[in-house]
Amino acid sequence: MRSHYCGTINESLIGHTVELRGWVHHRRDHGGIVFLDLRDRTGVVQIVIDPENLTAFQAAERVRTEYVVRIHGLVRRRPAGTENEHLPTGQVEITGETVEILNRADPPPFPIEDNITASEEVRLRYRFLDLRRPEMQRRLLLRAQVARTLRRFLDDHGFIDIETPFLTKTTPEGARDYLVPSRTHPGHCFALPQSPQLFKQLLMIAGMDRYYQIVRCFRDEDLRADRQPEFTQLDIETSFLDEHEVMALMEQMVRELFARVLEVALPLHFPRMTYAEAMRRFGSDRPDLRNPLELTELSDIMRQVDFKVFSAPARSPDGRVAALCLPRGNELLPRSAIDNYQEFVAAHGAKGLAYIKINDITRGRAGLQSPIVKFLPDEVLVEILNRTNANTGDVVFFGADRAKVVNDSLGALRLRLGEEHGLVERGWRPLWVVDFPMFERDENANRWMALHHPFTAPQVTDLDALREKPGAAISRAYDLVLNGSEIGGGSIRIHRPEMQQAVFELLGISPAAAEEKFGFLLTALAHGAPPHGGIAFGLDRLVMLMSGSASIREVIAFPKTQTATCPLTGAPSVATDEQLRDLGIRLR
Repeated sequence: MRSHYCGTINESLIGHTVELRGWVHHRRDHGGIVFLDLRDRTGVVQIVIDPENLTAFQAAERVRTEYVVRIHGLVRRRPAGTENEHLPTGQVEITGETVEILNRADPPPFPIEDNITASEEVRLRYRFLDLRRPEMQRRLLLRAQVARTLRRFLDDHGFIDIETPFLTKTTPEGARDYLVPSRTHPGHCFALPQSPQLFKQLLMIAGMDRYYQIVRCFRDEDLRADRQPEFTQLDIETSFLDEHEVMALMEQMVRELFARVLEVALPLHFPRMTYAEAMRRFGSDRPDLRNPLELTELSDIMRQVDFKVFSAPARSPDGRVAALCLPRGNELLPRSAIDNYQEFVAAHGAKGLAYIKINDITRGRAGLQSPIVKFLPDEVLVEILNRTNANTGDVVFFGADRAKVVNDSLGALRLRLGEEHGLVERGWRPLWVVDFPMFERDENANRWMALHHPFTAPQVTDLDALREKPGAAISRAYDLVLNGSEIGGGSIRIHRPEMQQAVFELLGISPAAAEEKFGFLLTALAHGAPPHGGIAFGLDRLVMLMSGSASIREVIAFPKTQTATCPLTGAPSVATDEQLRDLGIRLR
């Protein structure tokens, strides 16, 4: 039986006999003495096998990289000058008195070490080997520590861990559901949950008061670096707390998480910013506050200029003209870089990227270099320079289009400029974004859509006022943003059936359709639903940020690719004719 893990061997064990199990990280033969670096999930320790111990030495000679072995031996101090300061176990070594090969191993397709060059496809195909690498093990251990810390906090604050169903009813709002055909009810399907949203509301109505769950969720949607078809979230719901109380409690939880896991002290109070201010200043509802660049509003001064590229969107109800100033941009950006940025913003829907180089601000118009300067009056140029706080050597970029296009393109450009030119501060900048619009207009479908979900409560409580001006309605929603990533989102929920019916009607869901899809919720709301609200944290994304990883795939043990496939198992796979026949399914 193993007495210790490899990474726990230290000077306090000198003179003690230990027994270890693990994988051979490296094997070295130095002048007849064999050295094995033995590895397990806690670290690496050096084993020394002397030829005088013939049985152990013969076994060690047969050992190769990634063999699984048992080592029995004595801990001793390393000879002077041979210490390894880069290893926690580097002051000691173990004399291998017994070496037993528990299993052999084929040569791995890539080194079991950090900073490898193997493609992600190969790494995912051999994920069981990839997960042996120290950095991957550190990430999964961090994930376990994060989950353990969150559970402890919620348990200590009276929350109850309750499981909700995986096989549930499809409610086709938002992303596509993963459907599970029912064998016992031909023609009917279960849906895998995109979120436990409705069940946790039912738990509040049931009087459970404080609920949480670390739960697997599923969305059949197009993927990005921080998206997966199956993902994990920390789901939380509570009764009788308003949004300010929910946010304060969650701040406390996140502060404790960072303090315990990363030994980082986050601010005592997280700043709050309205959705409108975030979009105006940063072009994003999840702004990275480490980046000092901000957008400057110019729509009001561009309405009367003759230059229609600017005046047309400035006069449009859904248009916007904004600027983004890059300090010292003249020296930082060759003309080729500006051309590249034009291609970059085009990918976000922009038709172009106007700019002004400020060669000498003291010379007025003569000190500005740009094809657009001749179209703008002197007073407009002066106001642009004043509002953007531009100085000699800066470059000012412009966006003029529908507000969404301007926000998307200049918001993305802001992030790229900040990263490429070293403007992003180190550290952690949490932020609550609040006062989201209740609805957004889908012009193609000619209907209102819920910006978050249809169970979010509006700030207005008057049904007639909500129906009269749905576009002006503000929700009781809140998102927690960290360094430009949304790590949690929640809201106070609708708890009165008449308000829920009114919201369904505004979303184009008829009473009959509402009854079919959400009748059980409406019935529950009519039986004494308490005021309630909650939040869900994306656990994968949170661990990704805390570990410094570039993708959530790096912190999930067995993730899918960006095409929602699993190179390791070959999923998804073809169902047999017999399986399809049992389900009453015929493929076209």
